[in-house]
Amino acid sequence: MIVATPAIGFHASHEQFAPDRLLRLVRQAEAAGFHAAMCSDHWAPWSEAQGQSGFAWSWLGSALEATSLPFGVVNAPGQRYHPAIVAQAAATLSAMYPGRLWLAVGSGQRLNEHITGEAWPVKEDRNARLREAADVMRRLWAGETVSHDGHVTVSEARLWTRPAEPPMLVGAAVTPQTAGWVAEWADALITVVQPREALRKVVDAFRRGGGEGKPMLLQVHLAYAPTDEEARDAAFAQWRQNTLPNSVMTELAHPEQIAAAATHVTPDDLDGAVRISSDPARHLEWLREDLAMGFDALYLHEVGPEQERFVDVFGREVLPALRGG
Repeated sequence: MIVATPAIGFHASHEQFAPDRLLRLVRQAEAAGFHAAMCSDHWAPWSEAQGQSGFAWSWLGSALEATSLPFGVVNAPGQRYHPAIVAQAAATLSAMYPGRLWLAVGSGQRLNEHITGEAWPVKEDRNARLREAADVMRRLWAGETVSHDGHVTVSEARLWTRPAEPPMLVGAAVTPQTAGWVAEWADALITVVQPREALRKVVDAFRRGGGEGKPMLLQVHLAYAPTDEEARDAAFAQWRQNTLPNSVMTELAHPEQIAAAATHVTPDDLDGAVRISSDPARHLEWLREDLAMGFDALYLHEVGPEQERFVDVFGREVLPALRGG
């Protein structure tokens, strides 16, 4: 479920904020007019400055109870999580809150997965593992007793508590190559903000690969403050490491390694990865361009610390204009 499109959602960043604050924020976001929410699922933050990493699945139960919003979560089944456990967690939440949970799956990052002590697979093997995990979860949601021996191993697993309708299974992709691949098997696409032409290539690859007519979701990294300088400073403090190429980000195991890799990043390098402006009208213009590309839902992630201010200002000055067309 995404709710009536276009849906404008709030992104709850577990790496940056404590779970109790995030719970207050999703309540505030609902009251401000946001239609939906999503959250990350990390073991560790991207940087020491972020400094948090609550357990997403515990938090989701509270967030679903505390609001009437639909929620999504981005997860990497196969190493830190066995796919049968992910399937059980999603099934239980979907049984309790019908139609309000979607699950996005990706191949993961070493930052989160290395804690199991298993070797970190190359991208090709991670993709193969992800596809097997997705198939296992779908079979479990369908009521099958599943045994599987491949990149993941499952022995006679059966889900005893299942929702009437399984959650939407969304494929996470950053590159056109991955977008075209997830189009073959996912119910929908989720991707992230990048320069417009690069984003268009992701959308086109998804549609060509078999995603025509399937929902497309976009996570929008942004920074808003009373001045452009303050917005850029906050984005640089919190999100500069996320300007690194995805191929680098997925291979590093610890926040300090990511920080070291990002020492060359300057505040000007943030453009393209984060939309920075003190003008709500400029953010509105960007979001309208996203909707014109065909995205069904936009999940807004203010990368700076002033979350309450962001929700208040965007709820008052941006969301009503988007609803008005």
